[in-house]
Amino acid sequence: MSKKAYLPANQFGFLFIFIITSVWLTACTQLDVFEKSKPIPNNQWQYSFKPAFDFLIKDTAASYNVFIVLRHTDAYRYNNIWLDVGTQSPKDSTRYQKFELQLGTDAQGWEGTGMDDIWELRKLITNGPVKFNKAGNYHFSVAQIMRENPLPNVMDVGIRVEKVR
Repeated sequence: MSKKAYLPANQFGFLFIFIITSVWLTACTQLDVFEKSKPIPNNQWQYSFKPAFDFLIKDTAASYNVFIVLRHTDAYRYNNIWLDVGTQSPKDSTRYQKFELQLGTDAQGWEGTGMDDIWELRKLITNGPVKFNKAGNYHFSVAQIMRENPLPNVMDVGIRVEKVR
């Protein structure tokens, strides 16, 4: 006579609720639009290295938040970084905007989240939510414009675009 394994009724109910909850939480945490980072070669950001990001906007009625995502090491020498952010909407020319990203202060330390000696910071690069006027592909580029070249201890940089709910 073979033995069959069965889940007791109370364990089956727990398993069912766990699976339903997991599916629901996964569905609620999906990224609405776009997030991508690119590594800085050898953690030495050269003026000539200008990571580019392309993403598609379909909903022109929605508002979006646009973030810069930057990872650096604890050995980064400055409290900020100056960036030149290029934005190109469909069938338009690229517009550039200089942006100072505050990374920390001497009094309070690094902003963002850290693990060991690596810090990640996400900061809005717009004054609140924005609307994209045209549906289609958008192109962003990011360049460092600090006085030091190459700029050491910067690990990667990225763009995050999320729909405001």
